[in-house]
Amino acid sequence: MEQILEVKGLKKTFKLSAKQQKIEKTNDKVKVAVNDLSFTAYRGEVFGLLGPNGAGKTTTLRMLATLIKPDEGDAILDGASIVGAPEEVRSKIGFLTSELKLEEFFTPNYLYDFFSDLHGVPAETAKARKQDYFERFGIDKFAEVKVGNLSTGMKQKVSLVVSLVHDPDVIIFDEPTNGLDVLTAKVVTDFLLDLKAKGKTIIVSTHIFSLIEKICDRVGIVINGQMIACDDLETIRQGKSLEDRFFEIYEEKVGAIDED
Repeated sequence: MEQILEVKGLKKTFKLSAKQQKIEKTNDKVKVAVNDLSFTAYRGEVFGLLGPNGAGKTTTLRMLATLIKPDEGDAILDGASIVGAPEEVRSKIGFLTSELKLEEFFTPNYLYDFFSDLHGVPAETAKARKQDYFERFGIDKFAEVKVGNLSTGMKQKVSLVVSLVHDPDVIIFDEPTNGLDVLTAKVVTDFLLDLKAKGKTIIVSTHIFSLIEKICDRVGIVINGQMIACDDLETIRQGKSLEDRFFEIYEEKVGAIDED
């Protein structure tokens, strides 16, 4: 398999305000969000980052997408460094997060055309791709409706297609089904599998065990900013459910889970 992503010792810290210190019940003035995290991903596979909220998954993906800089470490994505060549990295990836907020005044049509132009997609290619995506996700019926008037599920679909206007080889999704109804979540999940079938590399973060089991080839378990296990899905599971193995690994590597 051809390696397309190598993550090497990423570390990211954030300063904590007095209010944040109180909320987190700590006297530490700095929070280590990601700590010496490394993994690889291969062309044409789905790699999942699995962990609870606050584990460092989103911070990791934001570093890979060059939205924030690591304090230490680097990642080489299809030959480009996230530290040394962030603009080249951005040209190679699509990035989608549930926190992406589209400007509510604009329509799906306008946003798709705007981002296609931004990425330099040829007009005819952009037109054909938009027709395909809009019909597939049912956006065509709402193409001229302002984003602010769309349902949550439709906004997520628009965000998805906008992130893929340039047909990137590496697609980074942070909690792709978070907050979606079951029907929309299935549409998004099926689309991820179609992208995989086309040879795309997908890096996805989630805390949902069933999503990992359905779409991922390999999985990295992230706890407290560290990778505590990383392997192909079947090796991680060892014949058990992913949920059962997650808690076994957690207790083995981290300790007993605090019920409080």
